[in-house]
Amino acid sequence: MARRSVFACDRCGYQAPKWLGRCPECGAWGSMVEEAPPDSRSSPVPDGRRSRPIPYPEVPTADAARGATGVPELDRVLGGGLVPGAVVLIGGEPGIGKSTLLLQAASAIAETGRRVLYVTGEESAAQLRLRGDRVGVGSPDLLVLAETDVESICASARDATPALLIVDSVQAVRCSELTSVPGAVGQVREAASRFVAMAKSTAIPVILVGHVTKDGALAGPRALEHVVDTVVSFEGDRHHAHRILRTLKNRFGPSDELGVFSMTDRGLEGVASPSELFLAERTPGTPGSAVVAAMEGTRPLMVEIQALIGEPTHGTPRRTSLGIDPNRLAMILAVLHRRAGVEVSNRDVFLNVTGGMVLVEPAADLAVAAAAVSSDRHQPVPDDWTMAGEIGLTGEIRSVSRLEGRLREASRLGFKAALVPAGAGLTDPVDDLILHPVKHLAEALDLLFT
Repeated sequence: MARRSVFACDRCGYQAPKWLGRCPECGAWGSMVEEAPPDSRSSPVPDGRRSRPIPYPEVPTADAARGATGVPELDRVLGGGLVPGAVVLIGGEPGIGKSTLLLQAASAIAETGRRVLYVTGEESAAQLRLRGDRVGVGSPDLLVLAETDVESICASARDATPALLIVDSVQAVRCSELTSVPGAVGQVREAASRFVAMAKSTAIPVILVGHVTKDGALAGPRALEHVVDTVVSFEGDRHHAHRILRTLKNRFGPSDELGVFSMTDRGLEGVASPSELFLAERTPGTPGSAVVAAMEGTRPLMVEIQALIGEPTHGTPRRTSLGIDPNRLAMILAVLHRRAGVEVSNRDVFLNVTGGMVLVEPAADLAVAAAAVSSDRHQPVPDDWTMAGEIGLTGEIRSVSRLEGRLREASRLGFKAALVPAGAGLTDPVDDLILHPVKHLAEALDLLFT
């Protein structure tokens, strides 16, 4: 007799035998999702199959067994390569290049003689072949499976024993025990759990492709991000040629690493020096521009921040920022007004981080303030100056992490001087880069614009 599915609230966990519009426990509307029923049939585990604890020094090291994907930027984001049995979730907007990137990685792995199983659930094998021919795929060790049933996919993976299993996408596959359509919350959660169980039992690394919602979050339950080992976000603007691969979670490496790709006719190509890419179209001598020495994971990046301050076109001044948290911008403008005497409260302020970058670290504060003052005074920041520093509410310039690595990258790109926090203790030149330690925002603005 087939077991009936249950419906559980994705907020409080309340379970019911049928779907309810409102959860009786927490009162949430539309939170009941279908789940596979628990299997009550349990039996003792034979002694021969029972897991045994082992001493910690005898635990094998996963880093030593990492497998390279053949795409250096992808390996960087994953922490050095794929760990056996790891499950990676890659999310991004439709058409951003997720399938193209994974097809290139699958081809590179197959070219080394390792077998790869690529499961396509959203398009046919013939449609996948069209994209593969464009990016130069041709290895017979790349196996293609057009399937949406989770159990069939897991069985094929166990039979083929590939070095990598790619499922494109987790929203397109379904579990036969559930009556809901593919992409439903219960289907996504159950499918991910079965792929994780298969990966851990066979040591086959699995990459799951996931869609994102309108607000940029990964579609499906938040629990999906906790089930997998690594969560990677594929970002980029369709109007720009480059794409950014950003690590959001990684159990086997850095959780804030970043990879940069350039979209070409032959697919995605890794960018060895992203700083040069982000500064390639910078116009020297233009007011409202400042370059920040940022840090993404272990990689220093030189990024241009642009600001435009003008008279308000409507009654209420506008505050618009792209690539910087709007709340962070509001705080910096308030500190400029109160601690440095720069009055912008009655004017429109527009801020943009060029190249589609998103800067979340506070080290960009000083560059944001410099770009805003430069636009307000119609006076450019010196072209060969860069800066990094966090601004406190009292106007002090606070230290940032890995400052020397940032400064070496700036010197490599030809910058001659840098504004740095005085608390960092750096006074001597770094790779011929002259340092100007500053303690307060007003002191930094005097150096830049006096």
